[in-house]
Amino acid sequence: MDYRVWMLLLVLWLPGWALASPCTVLIVGDSLSSGYGLAAGKSWVDLLDARLKKAAPSWRVINASVSGDTTQNGLQRLQPALDRQRPQGVLIALGGNDALRGTPPATIRHNLVTMIRQAKAAGAWVVLLEAPVLPNYGKSYADAVAKLYVDVAREEKIVRVPCFVCGVGTAPGMMQADGIHPNEKAQPRMLDAVWPYIQPMLRCPVKKP
Repeated sequence: MDYRVWMLLLVLWLPGWALASPCTVLIVGDSLSSGYGLAAGKSWVDLLDARLKKAAPSWRVINASVSGDTTQNGLQRLQPALDRQRPQGVLIALGGNDALRGTPPATIRHNLVTMIRQAKAAGAWVVLLEAPVLPNYGKSYADAVAKLYVDVAREEKIVRVPCFVCGVGTAPGMMQADGIHPNEKAQPRMLDAVWPYIQPMLRCPVKKP
């Protein structure tokens, strides 16, 4: 049989899981992860995907981040994404928009915990990215939101990334004109803030049909 014909038959008969990239990390975030205000391919998530191709080539990124999303939006979208994508890892980067709206910390906590448990039930490891909190509603509120990330990560036994955007938020020349969203120069720093926490997680098991 001609080699090209054999390869075509192989492609047609192999199940979809065998043709896909072996392992994926699903990122569920808001505008900080969706690339808001940036040219295509320039967000920290895009840079992460590029880094994975070199440092962990069996992994790829699925970016399910949507600008404006809250933890409630993420909760509504996560389970369908888990069912569809079957990721090995999940990064949750939500809560900033909740804080802008003054959402009660208990509500944010409930949504995050539910998402974490859904991801775990699907067999994925989870990394929680702490959201930035502006001082709109006072120090007590900001402290309560920051603390819930620490508590949730500890209680659910998952990895927490300290506010990955806070380091660029006060640095000169790192923000867009709105003063809320980091610009292109800030994206490599944001990736560097996240990378040490997810790199140890990049062990890719063999998928089964």
